[in-house]
Amino acid sequence: MASSKDYLDFVLDQLSGVESVTTRPMMGEYVLYCEGKVVGGVYDDRLLLKPTPGALRLMKEAGLEERWELPYEGAKELLLVDVDRRELLEKLVRAIADELPAPKKKKPR
Repeated sequence: MASSKDYLDFVLDQLSGVESVTTRPMMGEYVLYCEGKVVGGVYDDRLLLKPTPGALRLMKEAGLEERWELPYEGAKELLLVDVDRRELLEKLVRAIADELPAPKKKKPR
């Protein structure tokens, strides 16, 4: 099942306090970027984020249990995130982006 544009719009609205968030459609789903880094995605109308140490710490501090889900068969498990908690969601995305390496520059063809 592909993700709906309405759900994506809701997620992006919840992340409106993070200036550098972008998405890219990918096979009916959406990859989520922050500062040009892949931080997660919207899969089957679920927001799944990369489980960096900072994200796991923030989830624990918020008293939330880690919920792991597969975005698609054969992929690595990601954290299922509650999109209704705007402030926590923004902190999670920023923390993940801060911990990931800068994207590699593509070689010219």
